[in-house]
Amino acid sequence: MGTDTITALALLYLGVNLIAACAFAWDKRKAKKDTWRTSENTLLVLAFMGPFGAFGAMRVFRHKTQKIQFYLVPVFACLHGILIIWFLSGTIS
Repeated sequence: MGTDTITALALLYLGVNLIAACAFAWDKRKAKKDTWRTSENTLLVLAFMGPFGAFGAMRVFRHKTQKIQFYLVPVFACLHGILIIWFLSGTIS
């Protein structure tokens, strides 16, 4: 796999994590204003696709940290970390 492809995938992954972080921040803002909110299922799907952004936003904004189902977010981050290491070890060799 070429360097350009790896760079494009890394930027795409960064974008997905940014979208997840923004979704959590937006939902926290809406919660404070007591208006229409993003569904928990949507937030969990975004957390599955971009767990580092979601986990960071959960910590920074103190949002969804007490909900049991959101305990999955660090698990998603660990799984992604393992997959990234596995992917990079195969491309570097």
